[in-house]
Amino acid sequence: MLKTIDILVVEDNPADVELTIQALKEGRIYNHTSISVVEDGVEAMAFLRKEGEYADSPRPDLILLDLNMPRMDGREVLMEIKQDPDLKIIPIAILTTSKAEEDILKSYDLQANCYITKPVDLEQFIETIKLFKQFWFAVVTLPPNGG
Repeated sequence: MLKTIDILVVEDNPADVELTIQALKEGRIYNHTSISVVEDGVEAMAFLRKEGEYADSPRPDLILLDLNMPRMDGREVLMEIKQDPDLKIIPIAILTTSKAEEDILKSYDLQANCYITKPVDLEQFIETIKLFKQFWFAVVTLPPNGG
């Protein structure tokens, strides 16, 4: 039996959330993919620390993180996760509209595992997520989910 892959999507744009979930669910590589969604960095940190309404949240195997969000942006979330000894091992993929070189450099400096610029075209966006899924779930060995 294949294990469930838990993904946390941190994204404030409902349309992008829907497209991402749709693309992740198409042609599953594993039998079970659990996708949780939070709308901003404050919620992401509460989810990861199992605080309040997120007390029973699963520890994600992978985080898809947008950079530009209200309250606490993706850069701040990335920095906080990578400074936390219990969370820093979770792979983080930046998925954002920003093509700014400073955002790319800052994300890698803060130890993002990859940086993906969201295509504007719907079909390209879905294809990008499918390629992302193929790479992360069929090629990469994820760390044990022992948090």
